[in-house]
Amino acid sequence: MSRDNITVGFIGTGVMGNSMAMNILNGGYNLLVYNRTKSKADNLVKKGARWKDTVEEISKESDVIISIVGYPKDVEEIYLNENGIIKNAKTGSIIIDMTTSKPSLAKKIYDAAIEKNIYSLDAPVSGGDVGAKNANLSIMVGGDKNIYEKMKPIFQLMGKNIVWQGQAGAGQHTKMCNQIAIASNMMGVCEAMVYAKKAGLNVENVLKSIETGAAGSWSLSNLAPRMAKGDFEPGFYVKHFIKDMNIALSEAKDMKLETPGLKLAKSLYDELLNENKGDCGTQVLYELLNK
Repeated sequence: MSRDNITVGFIGTGVMGNSMAMNILNGGYNLLVYNRTKSKADNLVKKGARWKDTVEEISKESDVIISIVGYPKDVEEIYLNENGIIKNAKTGSIIIDMTTSKPSLAKKIYDAAIEKNIYSLDAPVSGGDVGAKNANLSIMVGGDKNIYEKMKPIFQLMGKNIVWQGQAGAGQHTKMCNQIAIASNMMGVCEAMVYAKKAGLNVENVLKSIETGAAGSWSLSNLAPRMAKGDFEPGFYVKHFIKDMNIALSEAKDMKLETPGLKLAKSLYDELLNENKGDCGTQVLYELLNK
């Protein structure tokens, strides 16, 4: 089936979702869009996407439905309520949640979908606003491997590093590994940048020396320059990072696993939330450490 005969419904056109949807549209698919704030989809509609007023409408008219929303409660609402995706999607359609959410919820959605002859993948992403815009996201996929293979052409419009991790929930578990690694790394990146400033160094020159060595990381290369400029606009919100860390801490507790770095990072980001920095980018941790 050619791309122009496949209709993709995209739910959630926020900081990352907007660029992801645009890349699908530019890839030649018919695109339907829905977002709680309609204006956040205006640029997609101008480019040829069709707006739908409800999740129910978009579900009934799409062959593939993709979502990237805020919190697990939002995921549960759009997938499992009476007016949601599973109750209204066409038989044989494929649903893909790309929100970072609970592994247990991904399994719950998978089981509910199978009962309705719908195929479900959990496919959270990493790479922030830059990765979304440049179609360079890392995509971690859980669900049936044959469905993953079928959806690869769509995933390849949004990301470069696309890996099937296992059955339903495996994508979300992999994203938790990603967030645990980022949590401690962000503390290190911010501390290093504050140290460079206090030592009177040229931060750009410091980055030239350290970002290609053993200290190198995505956060160091992409977020440290923003810190140096005082740019704390969100590529990924503090409030969403805290949500992810809470999920990871809960899963770790269930596995009787100690995660001291994750706990410390969570406590620091909680301080930022208390300072009303929840809508800032995660790099705003620099400000807290630079006091």
